[in-house]
Amino acid sequence: MSNRYLEVISLVERLHRHFLEVVKLELDGLRIHDINNVQGMMLFNIGDAEMTVGELTLRGCYLGSNVSYNVKKMVENGYLSQERSVHDRRSIHVRLTEKGRQLRDRLSKMHHRHSEMLSQTLVTGEDLEAVITTLGRLERFWIRAGDLVQRPGQFAA
Repeated sequence: MSNRYLEVISLVERLHRHFLEVVKLELDGLRIHDINNVQGMMLFNIGDAEMTVGELTLRGCYLGSNVSYNVKKMVENGYLSQERSVHDRRSIHVRLTEKGRQLRDRLSKMHHRHSEMLSQTLVTGEDLEAVITTLGRLERFWIRAGDLVQRPGQFAA
């Protein structure tokens, strides 16, 4: 079980890197060079919502990146607008501009195209459901394991 566990961790990391490479290639194909793949996924995750930078951080997986820096660059390049919260001046709310919505729509088309392409592979809808279930269980396990580190003796299986 130990080797399989470590293999899953490694595979999840590799999948994430491969996916970001696909997003990079998509942006290159669209001749979009003022935004990187991680920033593109941040735009996609914002969608039609308005959210704080903290909420954006929780919504996606931006390992190795500084969310605040990326938000600043996307504001400078016209993909996001931002404003300080009237209730908490430390909090900054962001939302997509028209330019950001256009890129989000293009990334949505990429996801749809990939989804259609999956039907031509050995990956089935049932396979994806099983992966979702298993990864969800792993996520809950890691959350509980993190709690255990913070509060020893509190782990419940």
